[in-house]
Amino acid sequence: MSHTEDDARNQRHRDRMARKKAVVDAGIAAANQHRGVFIVNTGNGKGKSSSGFGMVMRALGHEMQVGVVQFIKGAMSTGEETLLRRFPDEVSFHAMGEGYTWETQDRERDMARAAVAWDKARSMLQDPGLGLVLLDELNIALKYKYIDLDQVLADIKARPAHQHVIVTGRAAPQELIAAADTVTEMTLIKHAYSAGIAAQPGIEW
Repeated sequence: MSHTEDDARNQRHRDRMARKKAVVDAGIAAANQHRGVFIVNTGNGKGKSSSGFGMVMRALGHEMQVGVVQFIKGAMSTGEETLLRRFPDEVSFHAMGEGYTWETQDRERDMARAAVAWDKARSMLQDPGLGLVLLDELNIALKYKYIDLDQVLADIKARPAHQHVIVTGRAAPQELIAAADTVTEMTLIKHAYSAGIAAQPGIEW
């Protein structure tokens, strides 16, 4: 490529980036609301809880108080639980399930545990001292109708205006998706487990 052609290409790039910057700046200027957001991470792909806990770390970096309730999970210790329990003054962490539904095989017991977990979640959603609340695997409890969806939606809607809420889990109900501000569907492309690679600490839990 000649020097002249290189200069022309660089100029086209600058022009394109200038146009893009104008669009981005206009979007930023239009996004002038400041309030808590309701986020749903769903889908069959890996990364729903991982993303939620990533935002927990981010919130802690901004000196926010955080609440975590894990539905379904709780039968085994996880890396996120072990880490976050080191910060009891900043994080209220509650793993309140008894394991995967195919392991427990007891719907009434699972429903009772989910009800207790939602009572804890509701208390967090009413606490103005918490800047972010993560409700991990709540979608699974909703899928199996362990918890009343209308009550969940009402409690999330009634939270303090500044509080962020993240809900994770497969099969998020459409009503929850409609109520959320941000929804991400994790799409499965491939997973190591399908190739016979076992779930491992630091990756899956």
